[in-house]
Amino acid sequence: MSASSGDAGFDRHLADPRWTVAERVAEAAQRRFPADVLALAVHGPLAHGDDDGGGDREIGLLVVTYRPNAGPAPATRRVDGVLVDLTVAGADDYLRQARVISPLWPLTADRYVTTCPLHDPTGWLRTLRDEHLGRLARARPAEFSAAARQAWYRGYAAHARAARLAEWYETDQALLMLGEARLAAATVNGLLSRTYFRDPGDAVRRTGLAGADMTEVGAVLAGQSAELAARGQPVDGSVDDLLTG
Repeated sequence: MSASSGDAGFDRHLADPRWTVAERVAEAAQRRFPADVLALAVHGPLAHGDDDGGGDREIGLLVVTYRPNAGPAPATRRVDGVLVDLTVAGADDYLRQARVISPLWPLTADRYVTTCPLHDPTGWLRTLRDEHLGRLARARPAEFSAAARQAWYRGYAAHARAARLAEWYETDQALLMLGEARLAAATVNGLLSRTYFRDPGDAVRRTGLAGADMTEVGAVLAGQSAELAARGQPVDGSVDDLLTG
């Protein structure tokens, strides 16, 4: 029986039947890989408890194993009409990931901080959260600025590509690249302010970039470039700068 079974589990099943699918997957994983599975959890919007229950939204499931390359393989399938995205990671590897401040930190941190356990007899998920929050407390401002600069380069390249495609009247491709530029700019904002988001849609919405046009995104990137320079992470440099890292 999973940790979420009982009256509370029944109540949330009524509110959102996706919990039924999540618990079925969790119970099957424990049954098939009893010596491998350390913890199982839901992450993403469903774990926050305020998701709208829309049937077109996926379930993010995390399977933590005692050893790397054990347990089920990572996979994505639609189960009973619900899209299930299964992440599988060894406990030590996942803890290492939780200690990294990467350019994608604003889009990955939520899965370390907000999880809903389906099976966690040792309290490992609390350890995951504590490790990540402890790493944030120790992080120097320069670490976030350096990661933000890398995210800025991604946004700049996507914006430049979008502008060129628009000049060529390749409208569909230009819109796709503009979407990438919006998201990258949103992650830069998240890194500079130490703010993480639930998902890409949340990122562009909360940073005011949802629906931003080419000119607006360009202005945001220009402002970020100036802020990065003020923080000691200029986006422009010399050949020597490039070769010395």
